[in-house]
Amino acid sequence: MRCGYHLIPKSGFTISRSIFENRLIVSVLLVADTLYKDSTSGQLFVFRNKKADKIRMLYWEESGFWLVYKRNEKSRFIFPGISNDAIELSVSQFQRVLSELDFIQQEEPEKLYFSRFY
Repeated sequence: MRCGYHLIPKSGFTISRSIFENRLIVSVLLVADTLYKDSTSGQLFVFRNKKADKIRMLYWEESGFWLVYKRNEKSRFIFPGISNDAIELSVSQFQRVLSELDFIQQEEPEKLYFSRFY
């Protein structure tokens, strides 16, 4: 039986605890100190870098935080116009961002296939 996911056991490759915790702590502090929001409110908080080719998502679920990261190799995430430091997106708008669909052109991105990453 094939699974749609792979679990890497502790003896395999692991992420440095300090790197992971630092990204989590920075995300929680950004929510509290910059947005003046409660990071445990159940809202999904999305952060992007200046080039808009990387996003980080922070979400609180009953027993702890989810921290999700995505990096686009060839394209950028296209957000609607940002007038100030933060914007609020509807579910459909956020789905378009994650699908890499342009809000204006509405073209589907080219699919990439890799056999090796490094």
